[in-house]
Amino acid sequence: MKLSYYPRTDSLYIDLSEHTSTESREISEGIVLDYDVDGNLVGIDIDNASGKVQLDTITLSGIRGDVQRRAG
Repeated sequence: MKLSYYPRTDSLYIDLSEHTSTESREISEGIVLDYDVDGNLVGIDIDNASGKVQLDTITLSGIRGDVQRRAG
């Protein structure tokens, strides 16, 4: 899973899978779910993210594996 914030557009994209999105559905104003060819959820796009999501802190619980931090 990968979280990418784009300050210029104030959008947050959450990659849930490395599968390619083939379909997108807006479920709420500015919230778009992306699905792969099999209908599996692969990503979440959040527009105007700073008003919808707490962006200053990320807390991970029970996550196994590597946690990487990359500069924007």
